[in-house]
Amino acid sequence: MSGGRTVPLLPCRSVDEIAGFRAMPGFTRTCRQERPNPYVVVERGELHLHFFGLPGFRPEGSYGTCLVVVPDIAEVFDAFAAGTRAVHGELLVSGIPRMIRPRRRKNAEGMTGFAVIDPGGNWIRFTAGAEDAPAGPGGGGLAGALRHAVVMGDSRGDPERAARLLDHALRRAEATAGPAELVEALAYRAELPARAEDPPA
Repeated sequence: MSGGRTVPLLPCRSVDEIAGFRAMPGFTRTCRQERPNPYVVVERGELHLHFFGLPGFRPEGSYGTCLVVVPDIAEVFDAFAAGTRAVHGELLVSGIPRMIRPRRRKNAEGMTGFAVIDPGGNWIRFTAGAEDAPAGPGGGGLAGALRHAVVMGDSRGDPERAARLLDHALRRAEATAGPAELVEALAYRAELPARAEDPPA
């Protein structure tokens, strides 16, 4: 269908909360209305996101999501990370809003991706184009377990299950995994308790 375009419509508690989400760098509010329904549009280049307000909406119960394919994941992630740090002083990894760092995902054909969870609880999932996919399917072992853990922790939002999966894999691979594999797995394992809002862990 030549010339067609899809625009996501995402729910939120407050359109002003979305429009004021300054951690989304480079986005401009191009439309806002209160009647007949609360509605706001934010844009950054060709990326257009539309949000509608719902009375009594609870962001933590949101199923809203959209996929955004971009040519340069690192550039987009760096912009969002800088915006988040400028507003909050750090990269938010738990609660709402928050961000999930770029990692290769087993359920996305190995393509790099990251997510921004906006104040409405919507998952705006950024993924790289096919040219960023790795040359091969990747092996098992600790690297495979890490990819599974990323699916659990990032895509499904279950950091506790991701931690259990990774702990099991780390015990099995402790003596055989290479340093780079271990560092990557341990770095992700250290991030998971923060997502689960368990600082002592």
